[in-house]
Order: sequence, then C-alpha cells, then structure tokens
Amino acid sequence: MIDREGYRPNVGIILFNSRGKLFWARRIREDVWQFPQGGIDADESPEQALYRELAEETGLTPDDVELVGETRDWLRYRLPPHLIRHRLKPLCIGQKQRWFLLKLIADEKRVCLDQSNKPEFDNWRWVDPALPANEVVFFKQAVYRRALKEFLPLIEEQKQNSRVVDAK
Repeated sequence: MIDREGYRPNVGIILFNSRGKLFWARRIREDVWQFPQGGIDADESPEQALYRELAEETGLTPDDVELVGETRDWLRYRLPPHLIRHRLKPLCIGQKQRWFLLKLIADEKRVCLDQSNKPEFDNWRWVDPALPANEVVFFKQAVYRRALKEFLPLIEEQKQNSRVVDAK
C-alpha cells in the first residue's frame, strides 16, 4: 500500500526498560541496527500494526508492554535513489511512519526474535537513547531524531516514576 505521494505507511517502535535504555536490534545477517518497524496492512490501523509487528519482530505481546506515547504526526524519510525499485508500480520513494513508545513491563527474557517465518533480527541489546539516531542507516537518522525528541521527556518521566516505585 503506497500513498499518492509515493510513501509506504509504516509503524516504528521504540521500546524502553525501567532504566530508560532502548531496545536496539540487529537485522539478520547484516551489521545494521535499528528499532523494530514494519508496514501497515490495508485493513489495519497503525495501533493494530504496532502490536502485530511487535509480536513478529520481538515475540512480545500487548500484555508485555505499556503504550506510553505516539508521535503527533507522520514522520517521513525518502529512500536513497539506488534503493528505489523503479520497476515496481506504484513507485515507493520512502516511508511515512507513525512511531510508538512502549515500556517493557514483562521480564526481558520474554523477547524472542524468531517468532515469525522470516525473522528480521538475530540479536538485540539495551542502549543509551543517544546512540540510535547516530548509528542507524543515514537516511533514517532525521526520523529517529524527531521521534526521540518527542519521546525522551516521556522516557525520563517513566524512569523517574520507576525510581520512586523502586525506593518504596
């Protein structure tokens, strides 16, 4: 499903833990790291796609996470010219993404990267929020910065709340 401007609707997922660290995953058989993301099917809402992609890529269910935030707007990135498949119609020039912020509330041992027939990731780790926008492939960096700018205050708030709960 490609919109009139040539963008494929997609969801992006920023998953964090109680220490404010972010889930960072390596694409299978590549040395490329990113947040989970995936296309929105024609019959899905962005939130439905979020939970489907979460299950396919991480093995987590809605019961394992808490939905903390969603970007106000669609965030877009263009593909570099050499990645555009000019023979395909309609032509896809990039992705427009609705980003979601999820807090892991289950044990991290619930993460399982091989839940789908075609796993996308073969490894994952927790990282500091400053890392992803600089480490992701260059054409996604601006979108990562915008999503993180919106979400970092929410992550910090959740981290502070976790400290208060832990102190009791």
